[in-house]
Amino acid sequence: MGLARSLLDKGRLFFLLRKQNDSAALRAHFAARHGIEVGLYSYGCFDRWRMPGPLKIGRYCSFAKTVRVVDANHPVEALTTHPALYEKQFGVVDRDLIHAAPLIVEDDVWVGHNVVILPGCKFIGRGAIIGAGSIVTRDIQRYEIVAGVPARHLRQRFSEELAAAVEATRWWEMDMAQLRELVATHRDTVYAPTAETLAAAFADRRPSR
Repeated sequence: MGLARSLLDKGRLFFLLRKQNDSAALRAHFAARHGIEVGLYSYGCFDRWRMPGPLKIGRYCSFAKTVRVVDANHPVEALTTHPALYEKQFGVVDRDLIHAAPLIVEDDVWVGHNVVILPGCKFIGRGAIIGAGSIVTRDIQRYEIVAGVPARHLRQRFSEELAAAVEATRWWEMDMAQLRELVATHRDTVYAPTAETLAAAFADRRPSR
């Protein structure tokens, strides 16, 4: 019975992963079973082994399939660095001793291939970009572009004025239909925004959650 249930769960999960862009059932499954909360339209993060919980991810995030989140370090100061000292499965301790704080990833974050996010990073701000192959050891601020080993600041995506204008739109609360309409009616603003054109484009818009 256990094997049948396991196979059934795997089959259901395989089906759900085909709709990871907007599947409410997939999001409910990962939140309930693995402590992984994922906003709508985010993808590449539904893997509890590669990206373990606790994890909170916003909307419209893009994760390459090779991104890895490390939720805890081995005990450097202890007698041994072996996980037997903090994982119950080895039979040395009677309960898991890892109490990792959740990694918070805001909306519209792009994480490239082979990025490793280490325990020193607990926050990745909205609109951030992490270049391929980076080792992230610290928090990443909103609209910051980083890359390297360890990941270092390259530049901001937007000026302070434009970043504030983008934040004011709260565009990430739109659904795909609303985003499609925005592209159709304000294409130049979407692809090359300025503070002025964003204010005009969103003057009468009230994005829904």
